[in-house]
Amino acid sequence: MRFIPTKVHGILDYVSGGLFLASPWLFGFADKPAAKWVPLAAGGAALGSSLFTDYELGAVRKLPMTTHLSLDVAEGALLVASPWLFGFARKTYLPHVLLGAFALGAGLMTQKTPKH
Repeated sequence: MRFIPTKVHGILDYVSGGLFLASPWLFGFADKPAAKWVPLAAGGAALGSSLFTDYELGAVRKLPMTTHLSLDVAEGALLVASPWLFGFARKTYLPHVLLGAFALGAGLMTQKTPKH
């Protein structure tokens, strides 16, 4: 089940973190405060945790990979649920659900041990 190498996961982390940060403007919901701030926070958290993760693309390498993957799963679940949790589902929900599903999938399908 865990077939994504940690190095590939690292690339996905940085790309998806940037996508999370850009998504309010890319998908046209930057004028909706709650909808906008959820992916901005998720993108910042994704990039921050990536920088500190002990894997091939980590800069500081203090956060264990298993913890990083758990954070990805939690972040993905929050993104998926956020339109209903924060009350903006009538305005927009699909970008949050898709980005959250991606984070969930990456967290669940990535190998737990980096190849340093």
